[in-house]
Amino acid sequence: MGNLNGTRVFLVDDDASVRKATRRLLAAAGHDSRDFASGREFLDTVPPETKGVLVLDLRMPEMDGFALQRRLTELNSPLKVILATAYVQPGDREQGLGAGAIGFLVKPFMDVDLLGLVESGLGA
Repeated sequence: MGNLNGTRVFLVDDDASVRKATRRLLAAAGHDSRDFASGREFLDTVPPETKGVLVLDLRMPEMDGFALQRRLTELNSPLKVILATAYVQPGDREQGLGAGAIGFLVKPFMDVDLLGLVESGLGA
């Protein structure tokens, strides 16, 4: 899948159109990003010590966003997690933020909201 050097923003979402649109937004804001269709693909590609920001879809087949967030915590990953979902269930926001996410967005979200969280997570 190529070299991850310099990549600091990662996307995990099972919806290809969401990944494409988010990648374009991030590129327009000057961010190098890589996207993945599943949590498993992400874990198989990105080393646990990688620093940066992960924009993570909550509702996905096989491994949902909460499961990936838990796995990253177990691996002591330094990635800052931003959760995003179109299907909010009661307690989702509290669960995600309580587990260490730096933000929780409801799709469709405002570009400025995502970019603000990404910038914050990167320490900009």
